[in-house]
Parts: sequence; structure tokens; C-alpha cells
Amino acid sequence: MNRFYIIGLDDNRTPYFTPEIRKIIDSHRIFSGGIRHHEIVGPYLPDQRVWIDIKVPLDDVFEQYRLYEGKQSIVVFASGDPLFFGFANTIRQRMPGAQLKLYPAFNSLQTLAHCLLLPYHDMRIVSLTGRPWHEFDRALIEEAPKLGILTDREHTPTAIARRMLEYGYTNYTIYTGEQLGNPEKQNIRQFKLESAAINTFTTPNCVILVKETEKQRRPLGIPDDAFEHLDGREKMITKMPIRLLSLSLLDLRYRQRLWDIGFCTGSVSIEAKLQFPHLHITAFEIRREGERLMAVNSRRFGTPDIETVIGDFCTADLTSREAPDAVFIGGHGGKLIEIMTRLAGKLAPDGVIVFNSVSEESRSLFLHAVEQTGMELEQEARIALNDFNPITVLKAVRRK
Repeated sequence: MNRFYIIGLDDNRTPYFTPEIRKIIDSHRIFSGGIRHHEIVGPYLPDQRVWIDIKVPLDDVFEQYRLYEGKQSIVVFASGDPLFFGFANTIRQRMPGAQLKLYPAFNSLQTLAHCLLLPYHDMRIVSLTGRPWHEFDRALIEEAPKLGILTDREHTPTAIARRMLEYGYTNYTIYTGEQLGNPEKQNIRQFKLESAAINTFTTPNCVILVKETEKQRRPLGIPDDAFEHLDGREKMITKMPIRLLSLSLLDLRYRQRLWDIGFCTGSVSIEAKLQFPHLHITAFEIRREGERLMAVNSRRFGTPDIETVIGDFCTADLTSREAPDAVFIGGHGGKLIEIMTRLAGKLAPDGVIVFNSVSEESRSLFLHAVEQTGMELEQEARIALNDFNPITVLKAVRRK
């Protein structure tokens, strides 16, 4: 069984170690940490030592750790609090039986909040360190009043500010902390987003966003005329009442991945993202113009993180995509059977498909596809809107 002592650091190049930590360092030979950690603690380590760099691929790191299993304890240096999006969590996942003893420091967001005299008990935390934008985008859509962000070399304060400006989240002040804990290089600054978007920042750094004003409220049901339409054709959109009924049948509060097939203007994806920001949404459209429409409309309504795939869904490569648990079919180009067949092989157990039928022929095709694929028709609703032809909204479920 491996035993680890995990010691938290800030960016101070002359760290203070308690007598207990000093004794641990002096009595051990195997040490590990990132390059920056090695630079900081190198002068304090024993001469006869082994250093294991923490770098990707982590498989190599843990193979080296296992060489000392049951033989020698390993002292690991980590940033801040090792349990706060930290390396202690990685060790517990990779080596569940390992024994850990922690000596945490303040994490970077705590340190920045202390410097700003900013209470942080109500701060929502998002890590972008080696992670996609998804949780950050979700926090923006949900309008978190105070948001702490861990950054990396891709998700920089500059990139964060630009993304917020791109999608209309201009109602925040941004605070940045660089090289926190280093008395000579620590730099704490306050910006408007426009200024942060053209500035540069040294690493490591972190960000706190504070909402100053309320953004325009998110409507439940975006008016149809608020979207940019395909060639100005207002009929080429899932009308708002039908859109809301379809989303209701998809039961999205309890879903994780939505596919929107034949998205056209993007109205269903955008409405879904606004009301259910936790969703991972992939939108498919055969017409190249759909890419521009989704870009325009998603920025208009502040819905980043909708993945757009242009091309024929029936020939799209789905092998590497995670299984959706909700699918909306807004357009099928005469290939409804083929689309349903592909979906039946990909849809997660208990996943749902909702389809809007504009004719008895398409309704019959959908029912036939449901039967052929072994799914179950769970719900059917018919709705007439103004002078438009009635629409039948159908919901099919893939049972386990």
C-alpha cells in the first residue's frame, strides 16, 4: 500500500514549512510535483532524493509511484489545497487503497478573495484547468452572482473576457490574481471585460467575476420573430408553443445529452440551453447556412457551448460521440426511417426521441420506425396554432 504526504504550496519562492512538515521532508527520499513546485522546493530537499515530475500522461507518473508501493512513502507537493480540484483527488481515483496525509495551503481563489477583502462563502467555483468551457458557460447562463475560476494556458483571463463579450455577458467586473503568494511578483488587478480582453497575464493566475447588474431576463419561450431566420422565411422555425411542448416531452431537467437533428435556426437548441444550461447539446443540420444561423442566434441569446455539425446526419460519424439520452427531430429530409434506425443503435437506455409531424404520412413513418426499432410510443399530442396546419408531437422511448 502506498502512503503519500501531500503538501500544499502557493507561489512564494521562500515557503514556510512547519516543524512537522520540515521533519517529513528531511526524513524522506521520494518526492513528486509539477515543474513549478520543483523550482520552489528544490533547495529544501535532501541531497539524496528522487523527484517524479507530475506531467501528462499521468499513467507514467502512477507507474513510477507503484514502484515504491509498500516500500517507501512519497511526498507530493501540490498547489493550494490538494482536495480543491487538486492532485489528492487524482491519487484517490487512481490508487483507492493509498493512505494520504494532507497539509493544505490556501487555494488561489481563497488568496485572491482575501486580498480583495471579498467574502467568498457564496462564490460559485468553476475549474477550467484542463477542462472544457461547459461548466463556465452554465454558470454564466444561470447568472452566478459571484464566480471563481481556475484557469490554464488556454482558458486565460483574456480568453474568458472575450468569451463573455462574445455572448453578451457584459454585466460582470473581472478581478485577476497572478503569481499569488509571491511577494515580489504577486499582481492583483480589476478590469472591465473590454480591458481584460486585450490584456496579457502571467501564469499561474486565477479569476473572480462579480455581477454588477442584472442581465436581461431569460424568457420561457423566445418569440419566433426574435430569431434570425433561414433566408428570412419565418415559417422555417419550430414555433414557440410547439417548441415548448416538444421540450416538455423531452423531460430535459433529467437528461444530460441532447441531439437536435435538423436544427435550421437553432431555436430548439437555444431554448433548451437557456432553460437547462447543464445540457450538452449537439445540433445537426444538412444546410451549410445553418452554421451561420446558429452562430448568430446563439450569440444573440447568450447560449455558448452548442456544438454544431453540418452535413447529412445519415452519413455523420457517430462512433466517438457519447450516447444522447434525448433527441429532437426537427427535420429529416425524407430520411426519417434511416435517421431513426441510426438513433436506435446509439440512444442511451431510457432515452427519448421527440418528433414533430406535419402530415399523416410523416406520422405514419415515425410510428413505423418506432415499431421497427423496438422502441415504445409513450405520448402523442396534436396542436393547432393560428392559421397553421395542426402539428402532431410524438414521443418515443427506448426501454432498457
